[in-house]
Amino acid sequence: MTAASEPARGAGVTAGSRSHRGDARAKTSAAATFALVFGVAALFSVLTAILAWLGLVLGIIGIILGIVGLKMARRPGVTGRGVSIGGLVLSILAVLIGLGLAAGITTFVNNENAVDRLQTQVDKLRDKID
Repeated sequence: MTAASEPARGAGVTAGSRSHRGDARAKTSAAATFALVFGVAALFSVLTAILAWLGLVLGIIGIILGIVGLKMARRPGVTGRGVSIGGLVLSILAVLIGLGLAAGITTFVNNENAVDRLQTQVDKLRDKID
């Protein structure tokens, strides 16, 4: 082959598409991503009210991961500060709603009149079914 039939070095490759080994892209922190996932799952679980206990656990894990994600986002070459903050906010919100729900249920169960009214309603419904 002659030199004239070979393509010129770098021909057909734009400057922006070249891959350089020193060109490392910033990566989102895994802890930040998991904080957001746990925050969404915790909020969804708490809002179902049946899985509120699971939402509290997921929310606490999400808070821990959110704090770790914020600390990791300070490192050079690592992003995810906004994702961490989002996960942290959702997790805190889920924990607060879960604690409020638990306090409301506890107050209701400890109120004798409320429990008696609930038992009366259950008995009425049972009589209608039979």
